[in-house]
Amino acid sequence: MKNLLLKLCALSLFVSPSVALAEQLPKGEDPVITEWKTHHSMGCMMTRDCKDGVIPISNVVDVEKELGIDFDAETYLEVEVMMSFIKELGIGVYLADSKYFPANHRGVYYTVGNNFFLNRDFMGKSHVFLAVMRHEGWHAVQDCMAGTLDNSMIAIVYDEEKVPFYWRDVARRTYPESARAWEAEALWAGHSEHLTVEGLSACANDIPMWDYYSPTPMTREWLENNGFIK
Repeated sequence: MKNLLLKLCALSLFVSPSVALAEQLPKGEDPVITEWKTHHSMGCMMTRDCKDGVIPISNVVDVEKELGIDFDAETYLEVEVMMSFIKELGIGVYLADSKYFPANHRGVYYTVGNNFFLNRDFMGKSHVFLAVMRHEGWHAVQDCMAGTLDNSMIAIVYDEEKVPFYWRDVARRTYPESARAWEAEALWAGHSEHLTVEGLSACANDIPMWDYYSPTPMTREWLENNGFIK
């Protein structure tokens, strides 16, 4: 079961303080953050308690308006298709001020709220925006692979050997061991044309995800134990 969890335990460490703080403030006011660019500030953003400088985007037109970048025709189409599936799935996408993100965080997906947040400071170039959209979108695919978007679990989609060694090695050098399997997949998806589009399309389909992707043994065990596979 270890291989079915990403960073949920880590997330809980910084989400709770922001929620508690929000309860003490008048409705509509952001919590007072004393230290920006921390897991605390990111948690406040992810729980939607902090909304200052956090802008929802739903299509390429929104992106071009907010960031002032132009997409080539191929990138435009891929982003637009991704965002259409994301919208269909009820997942929110937000451009957020860099003050919320710890150093070098370009984006984050939150399984509890089914939202992902993009660090505005990194989004000024179309190829970076596309890569981060693919990466965080793949975490939504992993969320779907764990049975449903309505739970807080995520599952790896491919056997480890399927992920190219290069991305597994980058994940090994970049992420803690507990997150590497999920992040290696997301890194691969972030730099692969249409891999995330295909995953989101499968998630949005009426046919179960595990009929599109043969689940790994531990993912299958999870799906069987929780009644998703009979």
